[in-house]
Amino acid sequence: MAKSSLDVRFGRCCQIINSLFMIKALFFDIDGTLVSFNTHHIPQSAVDAISEAKRRGVGVYISTGRPVRLINNLGQIEHLIDGYITANGACSMVGDKVVSCISIPEAEARALVGAADREGFAMLVVGERDLTVRNDNAEVDRLFRRMLNVSNLGEDIDVEDVLSQRIIQLTPIIDMPAERRLMPLLPHCVSARWYPDFTDITARGADKGSALRTMAAYLGLDVSETMAFGDGGNDRSILREAGVGVAIGNAADDVKAVADYVTTSVDDDGISNALRRFGVI
Repeated sequence: MAKSSLDVRFGRCCQIINSLFMIKALFFDIDGTLVSFNTHHIPQSAVDAISEAKRRGVGVYISTGRPVRLINNLGQIEHLIDGYITANGACSMVGDKVVSCISIPEAEARALVGAADREGFAMLVVGERDLTVRNDNAEVDRLFRRMLNVSNLGEDIDVEDVLSQRIIQLTPIIDMPAERRLMPLLPHCVSARWYPDFTDITARGADKGSALRTMAAYLGLDVSETMAFGDGGNDRSILREAGVGVAIGNAADDVKAVADYVTTSVDDDGISNALRRFGVI
């Protein structure tokens, strides 16, 4: 079937854009973007496309809500990754070099732990070195151990040992009304929800978009030379900030609304299709 005139014009525009602002770095969210919720694996089409981009000299970076201790599903492309934005932008690194780390005030972290104990909701408490799960329950099992396939949540680590470190993220399993009610306890923090049943709380100023700017400056890149992929609410800032922001087809509508382009779903070659569409590969 012949391409429509609209497709042809779009393809030419992409070629022009890519020639003017060569994409030099790719930033990928993990869950629902790189890794399928259905298979818990990266589709082979994405592996092949990212490998080809890397072969062409494009940098490959991860941009995830997961803290580094919980990144356990990137084995297929781990050898291609140049750096990480983790914990929704709270901690970023290139190779072994920590580029930025923004922590939650200790008093505010303790306030939310206290609320969790009073109200009985579960929460991940993520420190600079360790993490632990507070008030472990069936929801933690359902969401983290089964849905996200994470096995080590620091069950044997005391929360006081984690609170003695810089706290980079708190992840309470609460609904949106509870989130609105509890956030006043953390006036120097922001909340980003990428799955309906829990939210990630980080220090104000720590989000994926801000981390992208910091990473680009560290790498000597203009932000226009970056391309970011995402599907969740915590990806909106980086999709707005990147030179090209791509929402995966299975993304929420509010994520698609801020993207420059909406590709197909993670299980329908979304990453490969977008990289080809924009002439990156």
